Amino acid sequence: MAHDAATTEESRLPVRTLVAASIGNAIEWYDWTIYTAFSVYFASAFFPGELALINTLATFALAFFFRPLGGWLLGRFADLRGRKTAMLLTISLMAGGSLIIGLLPSFHTIGWAASILLILARVGQGLSLGGEVSNASAYLAEIAPPPKRGRYSSFFYISTGAALLIASLLGYVLTALLTKDQLTDFGWRIPFLIGGVLGLLGIWLRRTLDETEQFEENQAKAKALKNPLWMTLTHHPKAVGQLVGFSMLSTLCYYTFFSALTPFAVNNREASATDVFLALSIATAIFIALQYPMGALSDRIGRKPQLLVWSAATAILIVPLSTLVRPGLGNLLVVFCVGVALYTAMTSIAPAIMSELFPTELRGLGIGAWYNLTVATFGGTAPLVIQALARYDLSTMFFWYIAIGAAIAFFVIRTLPETRATELR
Repeated sequence: MAHDAATTEESRLPVRTLVAASIGNAIEWYDWTIYTAFSVYFASAFFPGELALINTLATFALAFFFRPLGGWLLGRFADLRGRKTAMLLTISLMAGGSLIIGLLPSFHTIGWAASILLILARVGQGLSLGGEVSNASAYLAEIAPPPKRGRYSSFFYISTGAALLIASLLGYVLTALLTKDQLTDFGWRIPFLIGGVLGLLGIWLRRTLDETEQFEENQAKAKALKNPLWMTLTHHPKAVGQLVGFSMLSTLCYYTFFSALTPFAVNNREASATDVFLALSIATAIFIALQYPMGALSDRIGRKPQLLVWSAATAILIVPLSTLVRPGLGNLLVVFCVGVALYTAMTSIAPAIMSELFPTELRGLGIGAWYNLTVATFGGTAPLVIQALARYDLSTMFFWYIAIGAAIAFFVIRTLPETRATELR
């Protein structure tokens, strides 16, 4: 009986710990996502003229280029001082940025100071998210038993999906209740202020987390390293190349479906904003529901089969799906639901895949620097690129760009070793 009880105890997921880590991550991603979701309404508040939206999305892209710096600095900080301490710092930076944006006077009130302060707030959030992804991923992977690392990893994007769902539902409610003039005047501030307040909840929850045993056992190794960023290239060049290869497609998928398509569908394909937010909300609910089953599946069949199916299907389907981005809730549901459901094959195991590439003493820095550099290059520019191409009626080229990225990712994934149930280094 005692053995059965111990086995049952070992088989249970530490839900409270996973929720505490993941809710903080959810708040981080909520704060990051609402910027693009509501950009069409607040762009004129911070930039003048016809290029207000382009400048607002350029600010979004600029913040991405601070993500590698944040990933490097905060990833190294996590390798030296601990995952928990680093995660508390990242959520504080993110929540503070949202409060600043929500309270910031407009361009018409303080002129270019509004633009500059918006950029600074976004830079702070870029640094924050650069550290958040690597540190939360490392934390989830390090507390997981090897046979269940896929299951534990799935909580990262369960939390991310929850954040996206809240953001899209809030967009649906606000666009349904407020007029466009009201949204442009004051409505866009509401989600930023909510994000700042929720940040306090995230800080409180993360204070209850314990540090990972793997960090504590390898802290001395991390402190002894010299030039650790250079070491990732000299000692683990294949891992860096593999991380960049599959992260390129992952970030293109994420920022296409969860950021770029919303303003593109409304502004360039004349879709109803309410229909877009509703379709995205339904797809996001599916996204959340599939995370744990897909994570568990990877613990049974391996990581590579899922990633190969995802990359191949994306390469084949993304261009045909793009032709359905037009008015009509049914069309939009097909685009968002099919694209997002395929993407769960990757997101459910992303923390496991990335953490399995690097040893513990380099994990935070290795993921933080190279993952975020890839995201900055391909993800941060996605909303800007699709808008710029659309101005010249070349939006189809954007979806061919994703298809090519998917083909490259497929061949990179084929080089990955199978890491199901293996011990982290």
